[in-house]
Amino acid sequence: MPEITLIEGLRQAMDEELARDERVFIVGEDVGPRGGVFRATQGLFEKYGAGRVIDSPLAELSIVGVGIGAALYGMRPICEIQFADFIYPALNQIINEAAKICYRSAGEWTVPMVIRAPYGGGIGGGLYHSQSVETLFCHVPGLKVVIPSTPYDAKGLLKSAVRDPNPVLVFEPKKGYRLIKGEVPEGEGELVPLGQARITRQGSDLSVIAYGMMHYYCLQAAEAVARDGIEVEVVDLRTLKPLDKQAILSSIKKTGKVLIVHEDNLTGGFGAEIAAILADEAFTDLDAPIRRLAGPDVPAVPYSHPLQSWFMPDAEKIAAAMRDLAAY
Repeated sequence: MPEITLIEGLRQAMDEELARDERVFIVGEDVGPRGGVFRATQGLFEKYGAGRVIDSPLAELSIVGVGIGAALYGMRPICEIQFADFIYPALNQIINEAAKICYRSAGEWTVPMVIRAPYGGGIGGGLYHSQSVETLFCHVPGLKVVIPSTPYDAKGLLKSAVRDPNPVLVFEPKKGYRLIKGEVPEGEGELVPLGQARITRQGSDLSVIAYGMMHYYCLQAAEAVARDGIEVEVVDLRTLKPLDKQAILSSIKKTGKVLIVHEDNLTGGFGAEIAAILADEAFTDLDAPIRRLAGPDVPAVPYSHPLQSWFMPDAEKIAAAMRDLAAY
């Protein structure tokens, strides 16, 4: 199988879905001839035309509003938000409309749309190009939230999201766009089901739960501590909502210790929800306190590269937390 980057996996998914279903279209800022700010849609405008790869005004509210309206009338929109930080003007459309239309219509109407957005730090983007926003949307019933960690999953999860009858937010770790590489089969890609976590490394001493860029670093950290005789099981959540609780609970039952890693601020981050589930449903399986490693509680990722490194968890910090927990 050829090795490709994470962003190439996303591009292949959109290309295949555009070819498969004429109802699929892409709308967002600079997604047309330019191919998006990260070139995720590069080449698709030339292949499918301006009617299906649509450059929008600089107005996130209208991007999502157009997507909702089109979805209600049978289309399958893929709405790109240029950076996750820019999604806030569209909150009313996402939370009060897309997430609730199926419920308010007693199932008569569904909103089969995808909202893609690059999230997280690590590229020197500063305050307004580095935020992690996933927890906000995980709180909203009616939405699904997906965060891929590998090219294979990026392709398979996005294809599943396009075909899902519900609104799905796909947050993509932008630092990993070209850094993370992996094998992906040629030809029509396989679907990766939403709501299923994956054990990406077997271990017996402790479990680490992560997603997105942090999963990439957790695998590196696990290999580092293995040289010290510590065997870490790595759980890649892949989908935050719906959450695969059984995969998490099964791993903790096996190892008895758990470290939860995410890039978002510690307080109120998604790791707190996982910790609450474990405290409620896996208390008797735990041999040590539940540990979390996350970004500090400051307003956003700093622009300064040394301060950005201070903010973000990385393989070295994760390995240190693994060693500390293993010794408990």
